[in-house]
Amino acid sequence: MARLVTLLRDDAALQISDDGDGLPVVFQHGLGGGEAQVAQAFPADAGFRRITLECRGHGASGLGSSRPFSLSMFADDVLAAADRAGLDRFVAGGISMGAAIALHLACRQPDRVAGLLLVRPAWMFDSAPMNLRPITEVADLILDHGPDKARAIFAQSQTAARLRREAPDNLASLFGYFDRPGAAPFAQVLADIATDGPGVFESDAAALGIPTLVIGNAMDAVHPLAAAHTLAAIIPGAAFTEITPKALDSVRHFAELQAEITTFLHAHFNTRSLVPS
Repeated sequence: MARLVTLLRDDAALQISDDGDGLPVVFQHGLGGGEAQVAQAFPADAGFRRITLECRGHGASGLGSSRPFSLSMFADDVLAAADRAGLDRFVAGGISMGAAIALHLACRQPDRVAGLLLVRPAWMFDSAPMNLRPITEVADLILDHGPDKARAIFAQSQTAARLRREAPDNLASLFGYFDRPGAAPFAQVLADIATDGPGVFESDAAALGIPTLVIGNAMDAVHPLAAAHTLAAIIPGAAFTEITPKALDSVRHFAELQAEITTFLHAHFNTRSLVPS
């Protein structure tokens, strides 16, 4: 069972999950996700110590009063969580937003990050990428109309119709933003993060020299397969793998995801060389 720790940052109480023993991996959730999302995606009982911080406004973590929300803010919080866990060096990884945070940490804290796991990346280097516009649309509707009316408006939108055809899993996630507790205040997190960027340049990624795995899948308009391919091509020596889309078979998707992460970590790291300090 994961050990739970509360981290105080400014006036925000943030929850850390510390699960397992062995190779330290700081692995972050996507926008709107949390510990439950990571627990579903990350391999358990595989010789890894997995640290996950629920970012501000996510899961059991508070929003705090600092504005605007940003990926660099979340990355600073994650680094503080690694410090709280006693990790000097670690593998950084995550899903979607978590992948952007991991890339930020690898480029800005090279002495701390020993490897990268980028799962279904939504960002490359620019702010407000076009693939995140559906999230911005949802956020703006909630801020303008409240979650109930906004949900009805969005359900009739061209964006919803397109995603219903092309990426039904994305559509389900977007509808989840309307239905979550505290949807109205969380909409500001959505608006800020979806228009932000990871705070690194292509040249930063091209200068990385650490083992990296990039994982993508098709049928995903918010996390384009092309973005995963591009990042894998830019980061020297990065491995790329494509797995089954959640929209086709979610059970197979998560089984393949966990297997790829496990194989990569065991292939590239000796657990005795990355023990917590």
